[in-house]
Amino acid sequence: MAALQTPEFWVAVGFLLLMGILAKPALKAITTGLDGRAEKIKASLDEAASLREELQSLLADYQRRQRDATREVDEMLANAQAEVERTAKEAADALAASLKRREQLALDKIAQAEADAMQAVRNTAIEVAVSATQRVLTEQLDDAAAAQLIDSAIAELPAKLH
Repeated sequence: MAALQTPEFWVAVGFLLLMGILAKPALKAITTGLDGRAEKIKASLDEAASLREELQSLLADYQRRQRDATREVDEMLANAQAEVERTAKEAADALAASLKRREQLALDKIAQAEADAMQAVRNTAIEVAVSATQRVLTEQLDDAAAAQLIDSAIAELPAKLH
């Protein structure tokens, strides 16, 4: 029991009591501080998780929009290509039709020119024949032969008109 009477023992007991008394509020303050910090960390993690989910949703949305835009551009290109091909075909068909019309027009003009030339040749031949006949008749035909030719032509007229 001699140890109970020493001042070091009572200083140690006092120190332990002081520590016991101070430890409870200190522990409570430390626990509260750590709990608050844990709550802040948990809130930050929750916010980060929600931001991550939101960003993943936005990324998926933008990727979907990009695919849609790419598909739309591909469709536009395909439509443009089809339009170009259709327009080229229409232009080729129109050119072929125009060339055919021009060829037919040229053939018609050639045929008309041939017909005009043939008519001119006929008219010239008729004029030459009439002129030659007139000259032959005036030089070689006398009045009696002329009257006989006129009478025979009048007699043949009813047969030739029917």
